[in-house]
Amino acid sequence: MGEPSFDFWRFLAGIGVFLFGMSQLETALKELAGKSFRKMLQSLTDQSWKGVLVGALITAVLQSSSLVTLMVLAFLGAKVINLRSSLGVILGANLGTTITAWIVATLGFKLSVADFSLPFLGLGSLSVIFLQQRPVLKNIGYFCIGFGLLFLGLDFMKVAIEEVATQIDFKQYQHYGLWMFLGIGIIVTALIQSSSAMMVIILSAVHADVVTLTQAAAMVVGANIGTTITVAIGAMGGAADKKRLALAHLLFNLVTGLIIYAFIADLINLTLMLFPVQDALIDLVIFSTFIKLLGVFLFLPFLGLLEKWLKRRFSKSEPKGQTLYIKNVSTKVPEVAVSAVEKEVAATFEKTVDFIIGTFQAGKKRQKMPTWRRIVSEVKDPIENYNQLKVIEDELTAYHVSLQEEVLSEREAESLTNLMLSLRSMIFAAKDIKDIQHNLRQMENSEDTLTTEILKKLRNQLKNSLLDLEERVQAGSLTFNNLNAWRYGNELSLKEINTFLHLELRKNKHELFPVSTLANVIRQTSTSLDNLGNAIDFWKFRTQPEKVEAN
Repeated sequence: MGEPSFDFWRFLAGIGVFLFGMSQLETALKELAGKSFRKMLQSLTDQSWKGVLVGALITAVLQSSSLVTLMVLAFLGAKVINLRSSLGVILGANLGTTITAWIVATLGFKLSVADFSLPFLGLGSLSVIFLQQRPVLKNIGYFCIGFGLLFLGLDFMKVAIEEVATQIDFKQYQHYGLWMFLGIGIIVTALIQSSSAMMVIILSAVHADVVTLTQAAAMVVGANIGTTITVAIGAMGGAADKKRLALAHLLFNLVTGLIIYAFIADLINLTLMLFPVQDALIDLVIFSTFIKLLGVFLFLPFLGLLEKWLKRRFSKSEPKGQTLYIKNVSTKVPEVAVSAVEKEVAATFEKTVDFIIGTFQAGKKRQKMPTWRRIVSEVKDPIENYNQLKVIEDELTAYHVSLQEEVLSEREAESLTNLMLSLRSMIFAAKDIKDIQHNLRQMENSEDTLTTEILKKLRNQLKNSLLDLEERVQAGSLTFNNLNAWRYGNELSLKEINTFLHLELRKNKHELFPVSTLANVIRQTSTSLDNLGNAIDFWKFRTQPEKVEAN
């Protein structure tokens, strides 16, 4: 037997063009409908079986289980969906990847593939070049290019394998057993990082009679296992939730694959008996779909138990830092990332209110303690809470810088800017109070009745005003007019306290406490509330201008 004239470079080009085509399809679909799919993913995953259906549908359209996994991780990190729902979506994503195999098996080998790809490549390229100012049409052009490249790559691979098919006798490898073909499926899929591309290679080999149906089925099982290796490697240095999902993905495919491999001959016979289509390509795709369906039915009833088990894993990989929501949210999904930033701003607002009230009330709470408790109790310095706010600001600023490197819509960029301005105003509000903390402690220890009265009035005004604002914000009942009324009310109340101070000074001479310090405390309190009002304005009304228009 002569040496096989295998056109390696044509085959390699076929894989490259096929993968690049899939990348173009993914990019175009992200721009055309990505946000709609993400909203669907967010709203329809409250139950595991719904997660499976949504994951399968989105992956079938986007043709990228990696993209779906990224979206799932983003929503999981932002606490939009829970771990159990995300597991359901991952199961569904596995099922959705079979659509590529069905398209290739039913069309790719029945038509002149290269000729089929030419209209898509031609029209798509012209659309991208001449319709740059029309984003929708331009992205449709990218979609057409991706679709055309998909089939052009398939043609390159098919021709390369057909040329060598008659010169390679795979029977000489059969004595090694099916485990060799299983290993080929695992290794090649891990190397090219695409189970869809591997499926095309296997279908091409079956079409060219290079491998038998049983050998091809073993490679399909291997591809199913190999596709998890890339995700597992990518999760090694990631956060805990990313590792949990990667482990779940590995378990889904490994357990299912091993069960299928143990009974592979019987299952192929069952497939041929149930679906006597007399077409090896269709039989193989049916077998591949059966593997994915078996995985769904095996694991779906036990997702609750799996969730509990996974939550006990990788606890040491929980993200560090003071922020709550941005830790696990990739900046690669901008609208989810912006939503996570908004949740951080909401949490920071509550911490800021607690810091301001706590700083004013700290000495009052301590004075109410029994003497023995004041002696033995640990004094908690409010400055620790301020430092925590500064750490949150640093973490969000770093996240903001990273997020700006992504492609943001005009609305997302504007919302992000306003949220960061809101955060900055909150920190200013906290700093205004931090700077007079020592003055407040001096006022608490003063025996001057006027000083005591001023402190009492400030405490009451701040506490009532801030708790009222916080309640409205949490209830979602704050309007733009309410905010303006709140700010005006603070201005009047603090002016009254300032007027009270000067009237008392005219009536009596108070020399026990510096008057300039009292005036400064009132002024700083006023500035703090004003900064907090600015923060709410940026967060609630400039980020969401429709709320202003509604008022």
